[in-house]
Amino acid sequence: MNLHVSGDVGTRTLAIIDAMKDLEGPLLPILHEVQAEFGYVPQESLPVIAKELNLSRAEVHGVVTFYHDFRDHPAGRHVLKLCRAEACQSMGADAIADRVKALLGIDFHQTTLDGAVTLEPVYCLGLCSCAPSAMLDGAVHARLDAASAAELVQEARR
Repeated sequence: MNLHVSGDVGTRTLAIIDAMKDLEGPLLPILHEVQAEFGYVPQESLPVIAKELNLSRAEVHGVVTFYHDFRDHPAGRHVLKLCRAEACQSMGADAIADRVKALLGIDFHQTTLDGAVTLEPVYCLGLCSCAPSAMLDGAVHARLDAASAAELVQEARR
């Protein structure tokens, strides 16, 4: 197998694999750590992971593309996730999403031109009784309305 990987990505990916390859079922933890390291899962890291775990490139690619949390490009400085699950939709999440998209000038899976905010859908934050909800940089926000959604966007733009 001919691996043409940029030195920095390859070296850093190998260090992550070496630290985690002895875990049971190491692929997901390794992918999460690679994303934490780079902000996304670089394509260049996939063949390295496949080789080191004795998997095919297709298997690794399939896992990365199956799970919505893995990104194939860098995210903005802040990641805003809006819940799209049924409970949130029944409590007005569609209107909140439309408002947030308009305020940011982007759609889901996009990043603002200034690189400040990436907007992503998420299919349940576990806050169904406090719907609609969102997550900004890992912090959850519940019972959103138009005003609190605008405040969240302002916070993300800082």
